[in-house]
Amino acid sequence: MKQSLQLRTSQHLALTPQLQQSIRLLQLSTLELHQELEQLLTDNPLLERLDDPLDRSLRLLSDGAISQQAPSGEAPAEGPPNQDAPPAADADTYDGPAADTESTSSEADVDWSDAGRSKAPDDEDARPQLEANHCTLREHLMEQMRVTVLQMRDRALVELIIDALDENGYLEEPLEEIHARLPEELEVDLDELRTALSMLQSFDPMGVGARNASECLALQIKRLPGVALVTRRMALTIVENHLTWFAQRDFNKLKKALACDDEDLREAQAVIRLCNPHPGSAFASDVSDYVVPDVIVKKSRTGWQVSLNNDVMPRLRVNAMYANLLKQGKGEGAMGAQLQEAKWLIKNMRQRFDTILRVAQAIVERQKNFFSHGAVAMRPLVLREIADTLGLHESTISRVTTQKYMLTPHGMFELKYFFGSHVATEAGGEASSTAIRALIVQLTGAEDPKNPLSDSKIADMLGEQGMVIARRTVAKYREALKIPPVSLRKSL
Repeated sequence: MKQSLQLRTSQHLALTPQLQQSIRLLQLSTLELHQELEQLLTDNPLLERLDDPLDRSLRLLSDGAISQQAPSGEAPAEGPPNQDAPPAADADTYDGPAADTESTSSEADVDWSDAGRSKAPDDEDARPQLEANHCTLREHLMEQMRVTVLQMRDRALVELIIDALDENGYLEEPLEEIHARLPEELEVDLDELRTALSMLQSFDPMGVGARNASECLALQIKRLPGVALVTRRMALTIVENHLTWFAQRDFNKLKKALACDDEDLREAQAVIRLCNPHPGSAFASDVSDYVVPDVIVKKSRTGWQVSLNNDVMPRLRVNAMYANLLKQGKGEGAMGAQLQEAKWLIKNMRQRFDTILRVAQAIVERQKNFFSHGAVAMRPLVLREIADTLGLHESTISRVTTQKYMLTPHGMFELKYFFGSHVATEAGGEASSTAIRALIVQLTGAEDPKNPLSDSKIADMLGEQGMVIARRTVAKYREALKIPPVSLRKSL
């Protein structure tokens, strides 16, 4: 084989660093974006942020009074700003959309004249009320133990069992295993551990220290006040011997085993429902995660208007001092590269929010019926339809709609919520799967509790409305909506 040289021309797409950063910023959520921005501000001295996330927070002085000083340490302006001089527009600055006047005007109407007034020392509102420390389940039980248990040996055993409880207040580890782990020189008997467990089970909350759900409910039923003796005994029998039938709502087997009628079983059921199967959940320290919307949809005279949420849009600019030094030729090569990176970031940040706004507007334009009538009016929508309308790629639409949220009059929704598959109708049209889910919720919510609707019945009722859907599809949607099956929705 003879070797030779050949010249060929070809085209290929090269991802420049600027394009890579643009794609990365587009797929980040709001929280991830601000975390990324903080890291970039730390690494690049030529980039600075105009908005301080703590500008609107209240400052407390050492004596507990509210500070009226501006957060930046500068005295607030005494007179109104000069409205004749427009703000300077800079290509290297991104401070959000021009519609910031609405938010500033609403803040100007707030009267803070009473914020820092001093009050009498004996006034209860003289100092701001701070949130109390969260009390854990262990601390709550230990406080009761110090009051009720006097012997130090008993305290040590009760504390040992408290440390073995899980977050729901259950003792999942058997007492035999706890006893086996104790050193022999302590000479702890298994009966002592049982006595310590009995002491713990008498503490608040009721049901703490139970080893299973049946024991947890039984402990609470025994301590519930104002329950008739016959009803209490029947409820104890159910939770101790027939809890599986009760959970499955098999009332026929329960009535046969207990030899009772519907009224007696209904009273016992009401007593059991007063119990909490997770007694330690009230002391959980889980903090709810709140979602901040990226876009806001409001009703106006001309229709539905979409706007960006200014609170999540950072205001960035290039540091003027460093930029002037570079213009004078006093900067080094590294600073020139950082200046270019800062400009790229500002441009990509502006492009990110513009793309989110365009996609949100296209979604609202196609889902007008949803905003007017609710989820039952949702129409089928796929990513390609939005991509073809805006002239973007489907992957770009997928990045924009992931972990981006829209605040609507019907609630907060992720942008992906408005996309769904379609189901054929008898008239030859299409119905959105989201609309079918909403109809299933309506049908199950209005059903007779004594005779709930089965999946086949729901499919037939949807067919009467022109939506051809199989029973298995109804079951899949029902499970996705976390609606129990027909056997678990039945009541006396």
